[in-house]
Amino acid sequence: MNLNSSRLTLRPVCPADRPMLIALEADTEVMRFLNGGEPVPEAGLSDADFLTPRGEEPEVLAAELRESGTFIGWFALFDDGLVDGLNTAEIGYRLARSAWGQGYATEGVQALVDAALKHLGYDRVRAETMAVNLASRRVLEKSGFRYVRTAHPERHWPVPGGEHGELVYEIGMNYPVRVPTSHNPEAVRGLDLL
Repeated sequence: MNLNSSRLTLRPVCPADRPMLIALEADTEVMRFLNGGEPVPEAGLSDADFLTPRGEEPEVLAAELRESGTFIGWFALFDDGLVDGLNTAEIGYRLARSAWGQGYATEGVQALVDAALKHLGYDRVRAETMAVNLASRRVLEKSGFRYVRTAHPERHWPVPGGEHGELVYEIGMNYPVRVPTSHNPEAVRGLDLL
């Protein structure tokens, strides 16, 4: 699958992307909300609860700037199968710090969600982010995702703010997204954890 947005090209990763994928995970700020900011070994992590792509994963798309071809990170769409009777996918992404704050994450997420819901046959796309990861929350909310629930997964690595949990978001074409009233994700905005 190849996707183009106004400023990005998303294409399947390949072995030539390996050095850039490794460099991305060597950045402590990029890894901050995944493993507390620890660089990932070159071989990747087989026991991690997050993806460490190395250029051979069919669900991972390299993100490049259309004008220059510069690698800025990756996006992924994982098939979760039938969940609650809906064909469900999960989206993930990781961008280099040089690409932060420029709308690339939102643009890439929107392109992938559009493909998933309109062309790949998914009824729903889900995403998770730490409650304290305000930037990723904004990306998901700008992309049309709605908060569904808070999960408290067991983590292999201590992550500052992890005690506030992971927020689960979803978006779909033909069903109402549940927005619970029992939890307000806005409540963590005031936390001084970032």
